[in-house]
Amino acid sequence: MKHIAYLGYSLGWKLVRLLPETSAYRIAYFAADYLTKKNGKGVQRLRKNYARIRPELSVAQLEELVQLGMRSYLRYWIDTFRFPTWSRERTISSVTVTGEELLRDPLANGTGVIVSLPHAGNWDHAGAYFCFTGAPLVTVAEHLEPEKLFQKFLEYRHSIGMEVLDLNSRAIAVLAQRARAGKLIALVADRDLSSSGVPVNFFGYPSRMPAGPALLAVQTGAHLITAFVSYTQSGIHIDFKGPISVPPLGTATEKVALMTQQAADNFASGLREHTQDWHMLQRIWVDEDFKERS
Repeated sequence: MKHIAYLGYSLGWKLVRLLPETSAYRIAYFAADYLTKKNGKGVQRLRKNYARIRPELSVAQLEELVQLGMRSYLRYWIDTFRFPTWSRERTISSVTVTGEELLRDPLANGTGVIVSLPHAGNWDHAGAYFCFTGAPLVTVAEHLEPEKLFQKFLEYRHSIGMEVLDLNSRAIAVLAQRARAGKLIALVADRDLSSSGVPVNFFGYPSRMPAGPALLAVQTGAHLITAFVSYTQSGIHIDFKGPISVPPLGTATEKVALMTQQAADNFASGLREHTQDWHMLQRIWVDEDFKERS
């Protein structure tokens, strides 16, 4: 299975680039509609996640949202496979940003910035935009199997200009060094169901999110901000919020908890407006699973 996964991604990177652009996206949206109708486990989970964000929707409205969500998810993969063929000019011109000064100003002053963001829109596109405009970033990546697939993703992100660290026990220490050196750190941080995840209230239900972004801010003094990436017709929009200040009182654990909750609240704000761009086909809440809406 691991070998098949590698072949699938390799073929995607090669074949999707050969197709005319309009054809590639048309095929992706057709595939998204097919997968939605097939209603596999990932689609069922996406539906449940969306239902918690948008409980006011009717069954028909929710199904339409799920279809849009799957189209957004497949658009992400076509973007990823075709992205190496994009020019720097296209990459930059297809991005709009709100609150960009929250990132640029601290970096200009030599202060590190930590960006916490959810699995929404195309975060590689957002990362490339900043790498191409003078703010190369550092991030982490979960070690995928097989090894060849992991190296393929590393090569892809390195080509954009990112420094990618293997997500292991040393990652936080290296990220702290980079933050103290005034670097830009970007961490996808909307899901951590392990015992080390920070409990948060997310849309009124219990969830857990990674401690890393807030912990780094507490340890290094780097600015912590959040970003929400959503799709536009021709590219992406990045909405920055913050900074999330380190509380003046409390233990480090208490400070991290409060800051992570604020990040979760910021994510929620973006998700209410751009639900279809949240590519969360996995479980996100830790309470007892709820029944499929009929």
